[in-house]
Amino acid sequence: MCLLFSMQSCTSVKTSEELDVDKMLDYCVEKTKVSSASLSSSNELPRNIYPDQTKWNKVGIHDWTSGFWPGLLWYAYEASGDKEILNSAKKYTESLRVVLDVPVDNHDLGFMLYCSFGNGYRLTKDAGYKDFVLRAADSLATLFNPKVGTILSWPAMRSKMNWPHNTIIDNMINLEMLFFASKNGGKSELYDMAVSHAETSMTSLIRPDYSTYHVAVFDTVDGHFIKGVTHQGLADNSQWARGQGWGIYGFTMCYRETNNIEFLNTAQKLADVFIDRLPEDGIPFWDFDDPQIPNAPKDASAAAVAASGMLELSEFMHDLKAKTKYRQAAIALLTKLSSSEYLSGDKNQALLLHSTGHKPNGSEIDASIIYADYYYLEALMRLKEIQTKTE
Repeated sequence: MCLLFSMQSCTSVKTSEELDVDKMLDYCVEKTKVSSASLSSSNELPRNIYPDQTKWNKVGIHDWTSGFWPGLLWYAYEASGDKEILNSAKKYTESLRVVLDVPVDNHDLGFMLYCSFGNGYRLTKDAGYKDFVLRAADSLATLFNPKVGTILSWPAMRSKMNWPHNTIIDNMINLEMLFFASKNGGKSELYDMAVSHAETSMTSLIRPDYSTYHVAVFDTVDGHFIKGVTHQGLADNSQWARGQGWGIYGFTMCYRETNNIEFLNTAQKLADVFIDRLPEDGIPFWDFDDPQIPNAPKDASAAAVAASGMLELSEFMHDLKAKTKYRQAAIALLTKLSSSEYLSGDKNQALLLHSTGHKPNGSEIDASIIYADYYYLEALMRLKEIQTKTE
């Protein structure tokens, strides 16, 4: 096992062929155990660490990122079989049950409750976890607008920004919970909602050149698409890097769940844009169009999300050239993230450095962020599974 802060042996990777997945999984497991041991309350969950800090800043269970820490623990348990991690995963997952005790006010229930309870059910088959996911899916479905065909992302933005019905590209990820519920005892219409949301997103959130808007704004009278805008990106017409990653990941997942070839083709074209726009060092800036490049902040979280999505995408490619392209692109991203430049090592409690959360808002710039760690570990697990199948 790679020793936690013995980073030289862990970060000597230089090319995608040299990425030692087992070493990096060991690194993730050990650092997760250290973080877990430092936490005192299951109602306070890691969110970020700023460059001048060493320990996690924590948030409550109603924060949109609350599901990533228990989700990370489930992946760490899957990677290690460590019962101590299992107990922590159960504890932090259980703490989120009260999330549904208040009226649903955003689309983030998938991030919050499927990353936690969904992974818990996948690994333990605990019926209580499944039942809770079904309940969460029903709650998320209350935000679906049949005239528009999508889930409302931010109810508060209706008055704050005059966006009558708004749907963000991030919302693609939450559809997985609806698909799961519809296939595991939940209402069949949840499947139709998820498909409708994805289909409408293809014609509104995705531009003709297969870059993406962050937000699509719709009319609530007849449901027509009004405009595409940004919220966390540089400008309405720029390409926010993590948004492109959400699209790759989300449309690939939708193809897995539906076998709709349009979703697969969309994911592939989104991935092509992401790959083509990567800078020379292989990790995206927070927005591909920031005029401050090369001095703009990087976003490791965008790289991690895209890597995880492209690994799954590669598995659906029948053409060997395409399969190799997306797999190697994902491995290259993971290789760079697994270097001394991006691994936190002994700098702080997180797995990764250099993510950007919301630059226009001045928050989480060049920080360690919990969802970057989550998707990085998920991507490593997906790569390990691929390697195991091909051995």
